[in-house]
Amino acid sequence: MNAKPTHHDSSQPAVAEDARKPRSDGELSRERLLHAAMRLFGEQGYSKTSTREIAQAAGANVAAISYYFGDKAGLYQACFAVICTPTADNIDQFAQPHFTLREALQGYYTQMIAPLMAGGDADAMLRLFYREMLEPTGIWQQVIETNILPEHAALVQVLCRHLGLAAPDDGVHRLAYAIAAMCVQMLIARDVVARITPQMMDTPDAIAAWAAHLVGYAETLVLAEKNKLQQGKA
Repeated sequence: MNAKPTHHDSSQPAVAEDARKPRSDGELSRERLLHAAMRLFGEQGYSKTSTREIAQAAGANVAAISYYFGDKAGLYQACFAVICTPTADNIDQFAQPHFTLREALQGYYTQMIAPLMAGGDADAMLRLFYREMLEPTGIWQQVIETNILPEHAALVQVLCRHLGLAAPDDGVHRLAYAIAAMCVQMLIARDVVARITPQMMDTPDAIAAWAAHLVGYAETLVLAEKNKLQQGKA
């Protein structure tokens, strides 16, 4: 699972003039509907959330949902379109052939923690994903096929390159799952971390520091696997 922050980072270079123009009332209304829908769908599920309820929470007319999204299903799909970064963009961050192992792992975890960098939207985004996993409408399977599967395959190829393997075996897939799982812990156990060590995820800098440590842990796992393979050939 990968998501993109919806807040603006003032530390980034100036954007084009058109991007700095004030948003129209229509754009603001559409954004309010998306935010309200993400929150309510995540809290209550797709079937138990009505378009009237979403419109009321967004301070918009229910007809606006039909205008911008077609229907409730279109709005639900639009929520995931907001959350999910294009798969190719995610893969580009870690699967460059010239990357060192550390650079590849840094890129991999950077795109993995993107949902946590979404500021106040992070909880709504993650809860929506959890709800879809628990009460699937079909979109979760689409996410697996169009996002998770190709990103896993790309990571496996990165690992094969650094392990000196021509093709992956179960051990490489297992290693890829383990590397991902260390970050998945950050995504699904936020309440646990907030209760035990809240300082470890209470700011973007803290989240980035945790991800940086994961790079070191993952690098150690890959090097241990490489040593094991080399010993097996000896």
